[in-house]
Amino acid sequence: MTSLADRYSSSRQWQLPFDGLLTMSVLLLLTIGTVCMTSASTEIAAGNYKNEFFHIKRHLIYLTIGMVAAFATLSIPIRLYREMSWLALGLGFALLVLVLVPGIGRDVNGSTRWIGLGGFNIQASEIAKVSMVIYTASYLVRHLDEVRTRYSGFLRPVLVLGAFVFLLLLEPDFGAAVVMLSAFMAMMFLAGVKASHFFLSIVVCLVGVVGIAVSQPYRMARLQSFLDPWDADIQFGSGYQLTQALIAFGRGDWFGVGLGNSMQKLYFLPEAHTDFVFAIIAEEMGAVGAIGVLLLFAVFAWRAITIGRKAEEKGLLFNAYMAYGLSMIFAMQAIINIGVNTGTLPTKGLTLPFLSYGGSSLIISCVAAAIILRIDYETRLDKSGNSAPQEEVTNGR
Repeated sequence: MTSLADRYSSSRQWQLPFDGLLTMSVLLLLTIGTVCMTSASTEIAAGNYKNEFFHIKRHLIYLTIGMVAAFATLSIPIRLYREMSWLALGLGFALLVLVLVPGIGRDVNGSTRWIGLGGFNIQASEIAKVSMVIYTASYLVRHLDEVRTRYSGFLRPVLVLGAFVFLLLLEPDFGAAVVMLSAFMAMMFLAGVKASHFFLSIVVCLVGVVGIAVSQPYRMARLQSFLDPWDADIQFGSGYQLTQALIAFGRGDWFGVGLGNSMQKLYFLPEAHTDFVFAIIAEEMGAVGAIGVLLLFAVFAWRAITIGRKAEEKGLLFNAYMAYGLSMIFAMQAIINIGVNTGTLPTKGLTLPFLSYGGSSLIISCVAAAIILRIDYETRLDKSGNSAPQEEVTNGR
């Protein structure tokens, strides 16, 4: 008879090489996104392109590219990202500069965020966010002692971050700047930066964010509409998008009006298939469906951070910081998008990862999730718990 130990050993051979909960949450979010984005986009596609399936066809193309890119990413060792961190930084910086060059950058709704390549647009900020995470993780490994003990070690990458944020604000893309800043600060905090340095920087960042928010009339209008969207002078102006989103939540009640039965997607709610797809989810699937999506994002963030913690415990510091940074990008972008949809945050032009329509966002989200899964795979391969000895952390090399 087969012993219990033999059965246990045999069962472990069939375990997934990646985190099952994280993989499941990504696949479910992609599935829900495909279904709900299709529902949200049919009317506007029929009106603008005389083809109600215009957006879903393009979405499926982007999803296919994203899945192929994700499978390719799973085969790339994480050490290559560290070795090419300066190249990644240069790529992100170059894209943020190119998007501002007349004739190269594409202006949509007053923002120049895309580089047109024939029928496909690259959103520079999506790649720049991942590039910044790769560079920061590499810097932390090379200068970890200095980051933990001296303000100079913390300040140098802040200057690089400042250049990225400055370019993002020129587009302008305030939401992406906040996401990038949040990921950077989380990585520094988890790397063990001194509390005094960290909280001083938080105060400076908050002051800067408030200053930027009130520096432009359109940002002030968004703040006013966020505070009281139902005001008679705002409801059909700067507060129109938010009031229509809140109506969608109200119509959804607990169990929704049913897939495809949204009224708000019928030209009432602008950007229903992109920035405000969560409101359509709430309308058609109700509070139960909306909470389900929130739980999936929570599971994703929890597992991604857990993967980073396990890598750190085994001494794989670059892998750990990469996982922390990427998980924070997903978490912050989801928090901001859902906050905007529910009226708890001022309006920002950020997509909801895995769910919103948008080629760059969907493809980069798939790639970033694959990087986290690759980190998990490499951590599982390390049986000794000591595969990254002390020379993993250097001071300037």
